[in-house]
Amino acid sequence: MTKANSREADHPIEAFFLERWSARAFTGEAIPDADLQTIFEAARWAPSSYNSQPWRFLYARRDTPEFAKFLGLLIEFNQSWAKNAGALVVLLSKKTFVPPGKTEAITSYSHSLDAGAAWGYSALQASRLGYATHGMAGFDIPRAATELNVPDDYRVELAFAIGKIGDKSILPEALQAREVPNGRNPLSGHVFEGAFPQG
Repeated sequence: MTKANSREADHPIEAFFLERWSARAFTGEAIPDADLQTIFEAARWAPSSYNSQPWRFLYARRDTPEFAKFLGLLIEFNQSWAKNAGALVVLLSKKTFVPPGKTEAITSYSHSLDAGAAWGYSALQASRLGYATHGMAGFDIPRAATELNVPDDYRVELAFAIGKIGDKSILPEALQAREVPNGRNPLSGHVFEGAFPQG
């Protein structure tokens, strides 16, 4: 079976799926804009319902005034380590779209799912470039919507940090032991043929 990063898949997959993990220790290096654009370009090619592409990425690179604003949206725990990221990103999804051949917008059932696919593509591309990404639900979502000028037709989905992986000794002591690639539950608890199991 496939092995990488002290992880082992139960079935053969590409190693890059195991190589990506959610590190918190970042070096504090800035990310070149070209690398960020490559990460977002990968997200652009994610699948979406009717090819509506509902995702929107708002970002701030470190050492800019915007970075302090984005960092300030995170809960204190996440600020303690995300302050060393090379960039902070907030992912949005558009709740409506205009179907092909129509002129009026309708509600999108899958906007969050589609944005999640884009997030996954961006995380994998970042890993291929030598960066780690760490997604966060721990941030002030209403304040993010207000301070980042998010229109009412969009949902704030998540925040994530991007950066070069640093030594875990820079983390608060309580986090150092957790700074390893984690495992996954077996497929048997998540994948069912035919119908959801009873009982």
